[in-house]
Amino acid sequence: MKPSVLLLGLSTLVLAVPAAHARKHPQYEQVRQLTSEQSALVDKALAREKVLVENIKKRTPLVETYIQDTRPDVKLYSIPVGDHYMLSRIDFGKARFFDKDYDLRGSTSHGFFKESASAFAGITRALGLNSGFTYVSLGFAEMMFLDPRDIDQQHYAFSYVRREFLGGVRTWVFDVQPKVFGMGRFYGRVWIEDQDGNIVRLNGAFTQPGEFSSKHFFHFDSWRTNVQPGIWLPAAIYVEESHRIDGRDALGLKAQTHFWGYSLKLPSRESENVNIKVEDAEDKSAESQDVAPLEATRAWVSQAENNVLDRLEQAGLVAPLTPNGYETSVLDQIVTNLVVPNNLAFSTPVHCRVLLTTTVETTTIGNTILLSRGLLDAMPSEEAIASVISMELAHVALGHHVDTRYAFNDRLLFPDESTFRRIDMYHTDRENEEAVKRGVEYLRASMYSDKLPNAGLFWAQLADRGAVLKQLNTPKLGDSLLRADGTPWMADLSKSAPKINWDDLAQIPALPLGSWLKVDPWDDHVAMLSAKRYAPMNPRDKMPLEVTPVFFRLQRKTAAPVDQAQAPSTAVPPAASVPQPDPAPTGSATPTQPATPPQ
Repeated sequence: MKPSVLLLGLSTLVLAVPAAHARKHPQYEQVRQLTSEQSALVDKALAREKVLVENIKKRTPLVETYIQDTRPDVKLYSIPVGDHYMLSRIDFGKARFFDKDYDLRGSTSHGFFKESASAFAGITRALGLNSGFTYVSLGFAEMMFLDPRDIDQQHYAFSYVRREFLGGVRTWVFDVQPKVFGMGRFYGRVWIEDQDGNIVRLNGAFTQPGEFSSKHFFHFDSWRTNVQPGIWLPAAIYVEESHRIDGRDALGLKAQTHFWGYSLKLPSRESENVNIKVEDAEDKSAESQDVAPLEATRAWVSQAENNVLDRLEQAGLVAPLTPNGYETSVLDQIVTNLVVPNNLAFSTPVHCRVLLTTTVETTTIGNTILLSRGLLDAMPSEEAIASVISMELAHVALGHHVDTRYAFNDRLLFPDESTFRRIDMYHTDRENEEAVKRGVEYLRASMYSDKLPNAGLFWAQLADRGAVLKQLNTPKLGDSLLRADGTPWMADLSKSAPKINWDDLAQIPALPLGSWLKVDPWDDHVAMLSAKRYAPMNPRDKMPLEVTPVFFRLQRKTAAPVDQAQAPSTAVPPAASVPQPDPAPTGSATPTQPATPPQ
């Protein structure tokens, strides 16, 4: 018998097998009777699920899924052997939820994503993605919710497990199993926060009609975060399986889905030409200096740069700047460490911004350097980051700027899903070759000159895994760090690096994905993780450029404090025990120092 077709959903994978293999009757375990308090909390949670569904319909977030195929390895436990990538901005307001069971043999253009299916196909074509699998959007929709169709205790049995803290949020944990079997019924465990009854975590799988096993639907761990006071929305989903294809091949997968841009806003930019009326002020604008041709040309380039950055931020692809945030306290300081010793004089300062995609890529837009979140997450040291920034700094110095046609803003008035194919932000091979030579010169004249072999380890590791992680190393907006033949652009650094030694636990060429940055799903701001850093105990702990499980230390969002000067005298100030947002990193340009762990 030929193997079944693998249907790959945006966040879940569904394996269709002959119906003859399915058991006709599920075997459900007996559940303990809930107390009145526990039953009331479950009812409250199920009611909140319906509120969540309506909240989701008002949003148009970006949804990114990155999947790594894996196989077992004696030394490293498992290693990636292939990957897949998907990215889209979904308008849930144009979607409707399921009103009938799945039909794996039918079209996937019905149900929740009936109106949004074209968005997935369009973004896949725009990014040039063609993995050879069939993408099932229905599976993705189910993983965001317990069950968007039948959310009640008539269809599900709940069994109390214990109370548990997830960070600063106390939860009640329940095991869940369907009373009536059907396609896509949830079977697993949920965590319900104790204040408003929101389900904040789901861990389990979906069932097949007449089947209690999860071999048809892969297991997932779905997390929600408190994005605004009283509002919990999906933030990330982790999927993992150790084998598939009926066990004939010892293949597995690990996948992460991330959501952000729930509240995308138009970017604001203060103009130098804003007219401000000041009483009794003397107008001396006529005495201002004229603009010379070179200055006018640079201003024109700057206008194109600002237009493109605004468009990318509006589309949810570039993180907004945070005062004293990661970009200024870490990345811009590294720029300064390269500019000063090389006596570089730019007409306007060079700054860094974070591209929110997991793909490993970088580029420049005028005097702005864009580095992807996936790239920054994987780099283990400041000198590694500096080696990438030096190349981009050279692009700026050499005048390799964005096309000035974007100085006309009307060229950027197009749908968000077209952003990836309408804005040309990549450099030519010739420009990259020039930038590499100049960038190496900048590094050798800087404070990082003695640590270049260590930086070269990252480039060597990237090239080593670039052969199998092709989607991770395929840029969606800018430049790859690898040449077309798979060798790193900074080949001189990788040649000077020591040989990669898995048994040398002090040698960390690259980190797992998600090692440094966190993204606020609501407003897209990035910040450094406030987490303990542990040294690897064995080669398996290294996991360079690999997908890892998702785990959040949840915190509640509290309303803005009342101005006590204007508040009534009877107002009660917030309790000191209420968890506060993590402070932005300050004072150090070295991201290798452990951040203060949450209390």
